[in-house]
Amino acid sequence: MNSENLKEAIEKRRTFAIISHPDAGKTTLTEKLLLYSGMIHTAGMVRGRKGRKAAASDWMAMEQERGISITSSAMQFTYKDTIINVLDTPGHEDFSEDTYRTLTAADCAIMVIDAAKGVEKQTRKLFEVCRIRKIPVLTFINKMDMPVQDPLNLMHEVENVLGIQSCALNWPIGTGRDFIGVFDRLENKYLIFSKVSIGGSQKAEIKRYTKEEVQGKIDPLLLKQLDEELELLELAGNPFNRESFLKGEMTPVFFASALTNFGVEPFFDAFINLAPFPQARTVTLANGKEDIIDPVNAPFSAYVFKIQANMDKRHRDSMAFLRICSGRFERDIVVKHHRLGREIRLSRPHGMVAGERSTVDEGFAGDVIGVINPGVFAVGDSISTKGGFNFKPMPQFQPENFAKVIPKDVGKRKSFDKGIYQLSSEGAIQLFAPLDMSGDMIFAAVGKLQFEVMQYRLAHEYGVETLLTPMPYECSAWLKGDVKTFQKPSNSMIVLDRDERTVVLFREVWEKQYAMKQNPNHQLLDISSDAT
Repeated sequence: MNSENLKEAIEKRRTFAIISHPDAGKTTLTEKLLLYSGMIHTAGMVRGRKGRKAAASDWMAMEQERGISITSSAMQFTYKDTIINVLDTPGHEDFSEDTYRTLTAADCAIMVIDAAKGVEKQTRKLFEVCRIRKIPVLTFINKMDMPVQDPLNLMHEVENVLGIQSCALNWPIGTGRDFIGVFDRLENKYLIFSKVSIGGSQKAEIKRYTKEEVQGKIDPLLLKQLDEELELLELAGNPFNRESFLKGEMTPVFFASALTNFGVEPFFDAFINLAPFPQARTVTLANGKEDIIDPVNAPFSAYVFKIQANMDKRHRDSMAFLRICSGRFERDIVVKHHRLGREIRLSRPHGMVAGERSTVDEGFAGDVIGVINPGVFAVGDSISTKGGFNFKPMPQFQPENFAKVIPKDVGKRKSFDKGIYQLSSEGAIQLFAPLDMSGDMIFAAVGKLQFEVMQYRLAHEYGVETLLTPMPYECSAWLKGDVKTFQKPSNSMIVLDRDERTVVLFREVWEKQYAMKQNPNHQLLDISSDAT
């Protein structure tokens, strides 16, 4: 393939993550993208009634039972001649670490906000990650068909709480039961929607009108209110600047209802025009200096941002998800595994839609592919045909929940050990060993729900019921400095993580603060990438 064709293939790609607080409608929006791309013909509802379809992007049984996303799905499909790579991230705060890792693989993010609740806690956290990584963000204000906050107030909240300029590229025509469409501020058109199915399972019909044509089609009072709000926006709002958007300094805002599909298709159309194609990435060379990997001119390179086992009961194996950063991938390609210092063949690559595998023959910068992991890949591993560099390391966040876990049936110890090894390699839980390497392993998690998921998966995927005993620690930190000279509080505990880095567990936050004061020559770090 010549460089022109390679450039064209890469520039057709949009790789993005969807972020939100739980229940803001993130999984529903992902589902509607599948519907509008023709990948599914009927959209299933999250928390659907008995007999209704579960969301296609939530493949794990526990997700379908609870109606939440607790893993990061990776899907590729075509939407109007654009290749979409969507990373559906966990919305639950206990899984923010998985979300952070997924955001490293995204070139752009869609932030879903509930129009009734505004900017919520988890949204703020995830947006902060986007800001740190300078990821452009589009804002999708959802559930406009329900009782909502004033749209102008929502715009102010986005700016004040998140500290970013916003620009509404459409504006709602009515709210709640009166939400009938949006005004497209770029085209100066009134988009009126009508339902064609119950529960938004089919595409909504759209009729586009000019100002003259819309007279008589909308309630005059609604039209008057819309004109007044648009006038306010013109006077007080920010003009849209694509360069500011790509730098992560401005977010374009869209109002819609993912449930009814009102405003969904125009949003997707705007997204593929605004979102960036894959960009250059910073790497660290063998000599410690930094360099740039260009997506078109550099040969094939990728890194592992996620590992997931048992995605399909028919395939009891481990899948490593690779984000391709440069060049072209071909099946059976031989690559250098930078950490292991040896060559490996990527012989069974897969694409994914909701746990359903399809063999991938080629891929390009921006694509996400899954390869069978026979125990050689870890999260953060870099691979390439050239070698000599590494992509930025993946961080781990300080756990705040700790427990001892044992199998109820000691005869299932082997299955238990296998499951624990797999779950820890995925980053689903963290494992700590006592400093002298004697005694039981300590299980650690950022949030309590991670323990529930661990026990659920051990039972359903490995056939092992477990007993979990909480431990009395509530925070931790990686220790930087000589452990022998570290003066630890009497109630704290020193352990080693899987990379044999020293971690201190504290019973209370004040103990951690006290330890920092008592040890001025040591550092206590909340994120592990800083501890290397």
